[in-house]
Amino acid sequence: MKINTAQLKDIYYTPDHEWISFQGSVAFAGVAPFKLTGFKEIQEILFHRNSGFATKGEPVATIRSREYTICVHMPVDGKIVAINTLLNNNRLLLEQPESNGWIAQIIPSSPYNREGLLLPKAYQPNGKSKYAKG
Repeated sequence: MKINTAQLKDIYYTPDHEWISFQGSVAFAGVAPFKLTGFKEIQEILFHRNSGFATKGEPVATIRSREYTICVHMPVDGKIVAINTLLNNNRLLLEQPESNGWIAQIIPSSPYNREGLLLPKAYQPNGKSKYAKG
């Protein structure tokens, strides 16, 4: 399922560089571009589960390159209802991490609770990513 970036209105970030876009009773979750700094290519994306309930902070996927492995976590408690099958094209995550590169579609347990999440203007990925070379 492709999503239009114009639909990413109610977007928030976690301190660990994941994002969530609330779309009414459902949400899309993924990894922020900053967390992918240093990734030149992606070898594989492993989903920890295709569906079911997951708690905030629980691993949803693992992204591997030759040099790095990162874990993508649930930004909120909720039910995973879909994973992004478009990510069979590993380049998509590097090219469009905050739109069609979403990792999971979820139904948040508390769709209006934003506790622990950062608004885009409060999310300031500064410094050097631990995945960047140099």
